[in-house]
Amino acid sequence: MSTITKSVDVEADVTTVYNQWTQFTDFPRFMDGVEQIDQLDDTHTHWRISIAGVTREFDATITEQHPDERVAWASTGDGPTHAGVVTVHRIDDTHTRVTAQMDLDPDGFVENVADKLGILDRRVQGDLDRFKTFIENRDGAETGAWRGDVDRAAQHTD
Repeated sequence: MSTITKSVDVEADVTTVYNQWTQFTDFPRFMDGVEQIDQLDDTHTHWRISIAGVTREFDATITEQHPDERVAWASTGDGPTHAGVVTVHRIDDTHTRVTAQMDLDPDGFVENVADKLGILDRRVQGDLDRFKTFIENRDGAETGAWRGDVDRAAQHTD
């Protein structure tokens, strides 16, 4: 299992940044290799990703979510094993730090090699950098928002 922690500072207020991060169906617009995400309900998503030409599908459960603070998730069922948390921190009225911490268990030869070569680290940083560009190019306007609160103690993985 590998742990990756990366950050980026975004020129937008913390609420706008958080609101955009809750729009999972927009992730393919800035995440390399993410082909599609379906929001099944408030706490469940279905992902289709492609890594080095290998397509994988998996489900993920939002395990904790607090407006303007954090979104945590864990994969469930078959597919890649990973979990993580994205936190947003107010720097000032117009700047926010986004930090992603992910625990990944690479599956198969290609993913293990990508992990060992630091490709997964660079991919996570690249995704954060593209998120920064995505939201800043929208003049700090989010595409939507979900302001619900998901209590970690109430969540159970399927």
